[in-house]
Amino acid sequence: SGDKGMKSNKSSFKPQSSILLMGPPNVGKSVIFNHLTGLEARVANYTGTTVDYAVGSIKLLGKEFQVIDVPGIYTLHACSEAEKIAVSMLEEKPALIICVLDALNLEGSIYLLLQILEQNTPVIAVLNRGDLAEKHKVESSPQVISHELNIPALSTVAVEGKGIQELLQVMVEMLKNNNAHVPFAKVTDEEKWHRAEELVAKARKHPLQTSGENSEDLLVKPWPGLPLAMMIIGVVMALVIGLGMGMRRFLLLPLFTSLLINPLTELVNIILPPGLFLNILVGDYGFLVKGIEWPFTLVLPYVISFYLALSLLEDTGYLPRLGVLIDGLLNKIGLHGASIIPLLLGYGCGIPGIMATRTLGTQKERILVATMISLAVPCVSQTGAFISLLAEQSILTLLAVFAVSILAMILTGTAMNYFIPGPLPTTIMEIPELLPPRPGILAKKVWIRIKSFVSNGALPMIGAVGVASILHETGLMAYIGMLFRPLVSSWLLLPEEAAVPLIIGIFRRELAVLPLLEMELSSLQLFTGAVVALFYVPCIAMIASLAREFRLLTAIIILVLTTGIAFLAGGLLAQLGSIFF
Repeated sequence: SGDKGMKSNKSSFKPQSSILLMGPPNVGKSVIFNHLTGLEARVANYTGTTVDYAVGSIKLLGKEFQVIDVPGIYTLHACSEAEKIAVSMLEEKPALIICVLDALNLEGSIYLLLQILEQNTPVIAVLNRGDLAEKHKVESSPQVISHELNIPALSTVAVEGKGIQELLQVMVEMLKNNNAHVPFAKVTDEEKWHRAEELVAKARKHPLQTSGENSEDLLVKPWPGLPLAMMIIGVVMALVIGLGMGMRRFLLLPLFTSLLINPLTELVNIILPPGLFLNILVGDYGFLVKGIEWPFTLVLPYVISFYLALSLLEDTGYLPRLGVLIDGLLNKIGLHGASIIPLLLGYGCGIPGIMATRTLGTQKERILVATMISLAVPCVSQTGAFISLLAEQSILTLLAVFAVSILAMILTGTAMNYFIPGPLPTTIMEIPELLPPRPGILAKKVWIRIKSFVSNGALPMIGAVGVASILHETGLMAYIGMLFRPLVSSWLLLPEEAAVPLIIGIFRRELAVLPLLEMELSSLQLFTGAVVALFYVPCIAMIASLAREFRLLTAIIILVLTTGIAFLAGGLLAQLGSIFF
């Protein structure tokens, strides 16, 4: 939900004036939520938990109601945090529940609907993704569901806005009739599944086609799934690097240099006399030079290209298939295929990646994935810094850094799986329809993420560059370099000034890399510096996120672990490299 640009807020859940949007993951609840609430929405934490949910408002019958986008769930058995929160919200008796069903895969959705109906709260059933059901000739009649369960039911295609007005009318009628509903008797799980099967059979307009293997199934089989996955990942990396470098060299660098950096430099030189303040603004680490150049011409191009590639993988439905494909490999380090989602999100930003571990089944899996992200998954800003630092000099060195990242994740997972007790994971993953991305939705998603980078990434980076500029121009940078000389110069075999990135890198991960661009380093030194930056401390925001999601002690342990491994691995590389090269 951070990608939507919503503001974090404490829980303000008001049951009697709340409308809950409930349903399985990836069924279109958030799209319906956006149609109902518009852009005025925020993110809240349910009281006493770390679980976020989106909150908006809608005015019906002259009264304002909260609309809550409840985290996606499959059951109300309260095994995961999201399920526990959903049950808690239901028990507080909201004014109305909109249960969003997957029209393409209806049986599991009906099972959840039957569980919700047992809470005896007014419910509207919405069969979403009707366009996909029609494409596969498995359309279902909402009238049958309405008749059989004695509740309002309708069809929508949320991505196209179809059925939203009808939904609003039904909501008004339900609220106008004083939330009229018929009590629903509780039955066993087995009876619910049997009832769900019967309802699907009655509601289905066409029989389900099961003739032969779908060509899409080949993507989750070792052959040809693994070769195709390697090819897709290769294309994604080429897109991120190639498009990013092209935007940087031919668009953003000339644009920002000619329109902003050069005019500002000339203006400051005219206004200020030579001295400390002039140097802080436009000197070696000039606040108005590097503070613009690094975030907007070195990092932003790769942010754009990465989020474009990630959004393509998300919107086509390939990511869950990749999870199923490598499930067996991840099982060997105590994870299941669904872990690929938070790990890949970590390549965008570590904080959403850590938050996404809430969907994993056990605390062991959550801590394992969060540690892997904190230690060895470079965020998109850091990735952009690595590409800027290494790609033009040696693409092999760049690939070596990512190979070290993958190897470190495997070793970390294997070691933690051995030492942390817990059962082997059970894989339950929903495989959505493989679809071509919608350009409008794709563009909106990338734009929202770019805005999030500017506010949450670029602006803090500018502040950290200002700190570095002050340290350099006041001589404190040289003093810090002298203090760190035994570690930086003798062990890592880097120049003394390389101590400064280690200080400002605490504020922003990419700043442990970018200052190295200004130093004349050998290929071995570049590789050493990149590996240290890869493993180095997560930024302050990630440490806070770890403490919030788990506990402060966990965050401190991960901080010590990452710092120790960074200097140990970097020093070993430097010392061994100096012997052989």
